[in-house]
Order: sequence, then structure tokens, then C-alpha cells
Amino acid sequence: MTTMDYATYIAGLPRVLAGAGAIFRDADQRILLVEPNYRDTWILPGGTIESDTGESPRQAARRETAEEIGLDVELGSLLAVDWVRGEGRPPLVSYLYDGGVLDAAQLAAIRLQEEELLSWRLVHPDEAEKLVSPQMALRIGAALQALVEGRGPAELEDGLPPKGSSSAMG
Repeated sequence: MTTMDYATYIAGLPRVLAGAGAIFRDADQRILLVEPNYRDTWILPGGTIESDTGESPRQAARRETAEEIGLDVELGSLLAVDWVRGEGRPPLVSYLYDGGVLDAAQLAAIRLQEEELLSWRLVHPDEAEKLVSPQMALRIGAALQALVEGRGPAELEDGLPPKGSSSAMG
């Protein structure tokens, strides 16, 4: 294949969006949610992977959470990977990492990215289901289950394990 043929081939491939975020918890196992100013539901800290810089999903989750909540922490295990179909946009691959348990000093140090976020709060997982989108609620549930069970990440499609899957990767 010539260089031009390869470039044409690459240009013709389907596009996929990619994002990454983290689940942060407190000592009471409440999870940290943020309220964006651009949607009606709450979300986990995270955002778009900057593939043009060569950023990995883990690097993006760390950068995005540092930008959004002002905490730059080493992330733990990958908890879930979700293939999210969307109307009017390409599919999204969403990576979700364990942000760990935040202590009182870290919680007090949270500083929101004012351009995108209105507020933050700690909520029990059952309360989170009422604040986030249904699909995000499924993703959070699967990630927390993977964390509690100490197994590999949950493999999801639109928040649910794919048919015939054990819902864990690797």
C-alpha cells in the first residue's frame, strides 16, 4: 500500500470519540458528582481524551479531574469501559478509573472549574442514580461492583454488559 493509499484508508475509517473519568469516594463510600452548566444531569469528573497530543485514557482522566475539581491524584484501577452509542454523534468509548478515597483535607481542597461546573456533592450510589443519566447510573453501578469484587474492569455497551459477556475484561 502506498503512502497516499494508506492516508486515504485512514481518513475513511469510522470515527470514535473517547473520554475518561474517575470515581472518587469519601470514607462513607459516597461518590463525588459534579454539576455541569451545559447539561441537566450530574456527572463524574472527567472529559475528552486529547488524542492529538498522544494522551492515554488514564492521562486524560487525571488531567480532566485536576482541571475540573483541582485535585491531581494518582488514579487506581480501570473499573469500566463503556461503548456508548449516541444519536447525532459518533460512538464514545468511556474509560472509568478508581479515583480512590478522598480524605477531609482533599475534600476541602476541591476547587471547581468555573467555566464548566456549578457545584459538587458527595452522594450515596442510590442517590446518584436520581441525579445522573440512566446510562451513567449503569456505568457507575458496574464500576462500583468491579471495585467491591476486586475483579477486572466491567466491559459495557451503553451501560450494560454485552450479551454473552462475563462483564469483566481480561
